[in-house]
Formats: sequence, C-alpha cells, structure tokens
Amino acid sequence: MNGIVIGQYLPGQSFWHRLDPRAKIVATSLFVVASFLIDSWLFMGLLIVAELVAMTLTKIPLNYFMRSLKPVFFFVILTFILQIIFNRQGQVIFSLGPIEIYDEGLNLGFFMSIRLIIVVLISTLLTLTTKPSDLTLALESLFKPLKKVGFPVSELALMISIALRFIPTLFEETQKILKAQASRGVDISEGKFKDKVMQLISLLVPLFILSFKRADELANAMEVRGYVPGRLRTSINRLSWKVSDTVLVLVCGALFIGAIIF
Repeated sequence: MNGIVIGQYLPGQSFWHRLDPRAKIVATSLFVVASFLIDSWLFMGLLIVAELVAMTLTKIPLNYFMRSLKPVFFFVILTFILQIIFNRQGQVIFSLGPIEIYDEGLNLGFFMSIRLIIVVLISTLLTLTTKPSDLTLALESLFKPLKKVGFPVSELALMISIALRFIPTLFEETQKILKAQASRGVDISEGKFKDKVMQLISLLVPLFILSFKRADELANAMEVRGYVPGRLRTSINRLSWKVSDTVLVLVCGALFIGAIIF
C-alpha cells in the first residue's frame, strides 16, 4: 500500500489542470467506454498513444501513474492467466499435460490486461489533475437535469467526492495500524492461514472504528459550516467552459465513434 495515488490531487498549472472538470469527466467516460468496445490491436495502439500524450500534458512524473497500477497489478495478472487457461480458440502453441495454451487465448489475455491498465491510468489522470471540490461541482452540473425528477444530485456528487478523497486517508490509517501492530510483534505476512485471518480481523476492527470517527468529525464540520442536505447553496468557485474543453470532448468523442465503427 506504499505510494497509493488513487484519489490524490497534485496541484499544477499544466494544460490538463486548466481544463474544465466537466470536460475531463465526459472525456474520461468516453475514453473508458471506447477502450471496452474495441477489439483491434491497431485501435488499441491509438488509445495508448492518446493516453501517453495526455499523461505528458499533465507534466506529472510518470512514476505517479506507474504507482497507480500497484493496487490492480494482481487483477491484471489474474485476468491474463484466466484468459490463456480457459480460452480454447485458435491453435495450440504450448502443451504441458492437461494444460494447453492457445494463440487466441494468449492474444486475448494480453489485450484484456492492456485494456485494464488503460482504464486505471486514465482514471488516475482524472483524479491527479482535478480537485475534489471541482469534481463535486462538475458532477452536480452534469447530473443537473436529473433534479427535475427528484434525484438528489447534490448529495450524490458530494458522496462521490468524499469517497475519492477518503481513499488515500484510509490507506494512511491502515499503514499506521500495521506499523503499530508490527511494533507489538504482529506480522500479517507470516503464520498459518487461520492466524492470518485473525490478524486481519485485528486490523479491520480498528480501521472501522477510525473510519466512523473520521465520518463523525466530517459530519460535525459540515454541520458547523451550515451544510443542509437538499438546500440550495452557492459555490465560491465557478466553472468555465473553454475552446480547449470542446476540443478534448470532440477528440474523445471521435475515439468513441471510431471504437463503435471499427
């Protein structure tokens, strides 16, 4: 859990930081959907190039993006292994007893793994370059039409923003608990399976208590500042849609349409 970057925001003055958060959310959504629609290596390469260009424009060191892959590295490997084991299409390229690896399974394993990496990186790009408060404003603005049918747009946007903000906080609290337990001789990585389960419970209990404590402190802080759910409120920050935002959405929209067609 060292170096978790999911949910963190890095201040900056790059092109990507200056974009309207609404444009970034729409563009990210189109990009993610496009990555799930494609089945061509050529189009996959195009998405990779587009993502590398976007990462370069953020002026954020590449190691931040690489660290975002650590929490999902297990799922990337698991996806690859499941595809090459259970996909029985194409020609056999390797055989060892009952295990047979087909060329189509190997190809699809790499394809699915890269797709997952693309989704994680583009999502990390959004959170690294967008303030949680701006995300809340953007989500409220995008979901505003749902207010006409009684949907609690403001509350939903606030919940999403708080959830993103508390991801690194909970990881930090977990690290503190692990270090406190390690100083008392507890090592979760060692022992039998039953012992590991009991040690994990000893980690989850204080983590839940700290989470509820944090939530209670946040609720009190919001109440002191006059926050009332459902009430009309104003914001000190104003969103401004620029030409660059339109260009970004059009580019990602073109990728989305291309993914559907090709």
